[in-house]
Order: sequence, then structure tokens, then C-alpha cells
Amino acid sequence: MELEIPITPEAMAEAELRAFRRLVKSVRLPGFRPGKVPRKVFEATYGTAAITGEAVEDVVPEAYALAMREHALHPVERPHMEILEEVEGRPVRVKATVEVRPEIALGEYKGIAVEAPRTVVGDDDVERSLTALAKERATLVPVDRPAELGDVVTIDYRGTIAGEPFEGGEATGQVTELLEERFIPGFASGIAGMAVGDRRDVEARFPDEYPAAELAGKTASFAVTLHEVKRLELPQLDDAFAASISSNATLAELRDDLRRRLGDIAQARHRRIVGNLVMERLLAAHEVPLPRSMVDAEIAHLAREAAEGESEPSDSDREQFRVEAETRVKGTLLIEAIAKAEQIAATPADVKAELTSLARQYGQPPERIRAALGSNLVALMEGIVRTKTIEFLVENAAVAVHEETSAPRA
Repeated sequence: MELEIPITPEAMAEAELRAFRRLVKSVRLPGFRPGKVPRKVFEATYGTAAITGEAVEDVVPEAYALAMREHALHPVERPHMEILEEVEGRPVRVKATVEVRPEIALGEYKGIAVEAPRTVVGDDDVERSLTALAKERATLVPVDRPAELGDVVTIDYRGTIAGEPFEGGEATGQVTELLEERFIPGFASGIAGMAVGDRRDVEARFPDEYPAAELAGKTASFAVTLHEVKRLELPQLDDAFAASISSNATLAELRDDLRRRLGDIAQARHRRIVGNLVMERLLAAHEVPLPRSMVDAEIAHLAREAAEGESEPSDSDREQFRVEAETRVKGTLLIEAIAKAEQIAATPADVKAELTSLARQYGQPPERIRAALGSNLVALMEGIVRTKTIEFLVENAAVAVHEETSAPRA
């Protein structure tokens, strides 16, 4: 948008006075103490242009900022300023060209109907987590028998597809646990039954949805040599085990603790899904003008993230970035509008809690975290507002729950 901004003689005079007081500090003239040269003497010696030029650097940004506040506008980029009219070298009217956050006509955002799963934590989930903890403290015992699923084996393997090797398909002295879910289907079960010293060709098929597109859906042949077989010997699950790995005095207390943790994880997952679904409904229900500069900045951010990978983003990738960037910007603007409508803000207590959390995470005092953030503290506060706004939307959503019986691991 374009906005014409007047510069009053009073504002210009005040800016010139401030400019003179700054400039005179560095002036040295015979007969005057440093910084005490009268303005008339300064102007007679150096002219008025130096003061005026310095004052313009102050008064124009000040007038622009005041105009933004008076019109309740929120710029998303630095303005382009143009002097439209001046008198005796002093601006009296300037034009600011700047992109601002659009006004959004919010539709209904409370009571949005969504359906989301919620996990019910059962005894089997607790026992799986308990077994996982025990496996972390298991010892490996060599065995004199063929390998079985669940054993830890040392193998060499070389994979080929149609007789040709492929990237990532070869290893020497690989120590791994023989679990079918850790490998492509057929690999672990094909090794089961091998004895130390055996060599076997094992066939396994890459899933159709395998991340490496060049391998997806293809069948590979692996030449496998087995060098060593060990079994996992788990510690006894008793009170002593519970006390050794946690602050719980008994195994029963540890089980209760795991159940609570799994419940917390399941609840967090449920709320995250609800939040995502609510945002999808909001995005679909609102038309939002997207500031070009915000979209371009988000595209640049996505491109930088992609450039950290192994390959440069293609033209089709960049076009996909635009779709993703527009969705993100639209979501940001909607969240900001709802936060404003509901007067959701980052309180000092919110900021303190977030800094304390970051301090624990990085092992640093909160004061050092605050200092390290610098101007990024504003971004931290924006993140707090976003989180609180999404929590508000989740709390006010009309959620139909369907229960699942498999809980995530603690």
C-alpha cells in the first residue's frame, strides 16, 4: 500500500535540535569547550545542511512509525520512502510504499467439528515399555546354535538387484538385532537359521512406498555371511531393577509411572492431531490475501532447508515450496487474527517459563539464554502466542473421539 505522511515543522525542528546536539559533541573550535559550541556558530562554520540531513534521518522513520500506529497497520517488510514535497531542503510530505498484514474477516473458529483418535493405554503397552527398558540394560551372551529372530548377529552382506549392486546395499562386520521390522521384508527371517560361518543368498523385497524411489518395489538378493550369534540376556524384572533405572522404589511403582507417561504421550498426540485438523478446517474455510514478501521469505526459508540436504531443489521442488509457503503464511495470519480477537498474548510468566525450559534443555542459566536470544526474543514470544492460540482452538473444538488400543512407547 501507499501512504502519504506529513512532516510537521514542529517535528522537523525537534529532529534538528537532536541532530545538532549529536553533531556538536565531535566539534572542536577555538575558544569553546568540547560540545559547547553554540548552534549559530556551528551553522556559520559548517552550514545548516549537515544538521538538516541528520535530522531527516530521524524524522522520516519517526513519522512513518507514528503513521503505522495511527492507522493500526502492521508492515511485513521495510518501506520504500519517497520525499514528495520539501521546503528549503526540509521534507514536509513523504510517501511510504510498504506491504502490510491484511485485514482478515474471521469466520467461525470456535466449535469446529473434527474426529480424532485417542489411544487407550493397556497392560500390554506398559509391558512392552518395561521390556524395552530391560533390553537397554541387557547383556549379550554368545550362543552355539543357529541364529534366531531376536538374536544379535555379526554379518557381512552385499546386495544386488538384477545382478547390479546398489547404494547402501553392502556392509562388513555389521552388528544388528535380527528383528523383521528393522529391515525390508524377508531379510531378517532369511538370516534366521544360519550358523556361524554359513554363507547364504537371501532375497528381500523393498516396499512399494520405500523412500528411495529407485529401489521401491524391487527384489534384491543379498549374499550374507554370518560371523557371530549372541542372545540378549535381560535383567530380572524386580524391585531392584526398578530402583536401578528410576526414582521408583518398586516394580509396581515403575509400572504405574510408565502408564502415566504413556497416557501423557497419548494425550499429547491426540491434542496434536486435533490441532492439525482444526487448522486444516480453518485454512479451507477462509480466504486470506497473502503478502508477497511473506510468501517469498517463506519460500527462501524452505529452499535453505532443502539445500542442507544432499541435492539442490529442482524447479518442481521450488513450485512445491510455493504451495507449502502459501499454506504456512495463511496459517500464520489466521493464528495472528484469532489471537488478536481473543486477546491472547505472551505474558511475562509465559516468557519466563519458556526461558526456564530452554535453560534446562541446554544446561545454561535463563539469563544467558535470554541474552543469547537477543532480538530473537520477539520470535520466541510469537511462538508462545501461536502455541497458546492453537491450544485455545483445541479446547474449543467439537471433538468426536474414536479410541485406539496401541499406545506409543514412553
